[in-house]
Amino acid sequence: MNERARIFGQEHPDTLDTMHNLAMTYYSQRRWKEAEGLLLVVVEARKRILGQEHPNTLGTMHNR
Repeated sequence: MNERARIFGQEHPDTLDTMHNLAMTYYSQRRWKEAEGLLLVVVEARKRILGQEHPNTLGTMHNR
């Protein structure tokens, strides 16, 4: 994730996808606080970049 953020930028859609996937991995490992923190970052960035009604934003909000 850090390498992708370095190359594409912290708020690039590909970076946000990677962050979302990592959060879901944390969730499946019952690492609730880590998952929640990362999902909050992703959802706020997606709201700013894609808008509140975009499917990716809504999907992240659903997983939160």
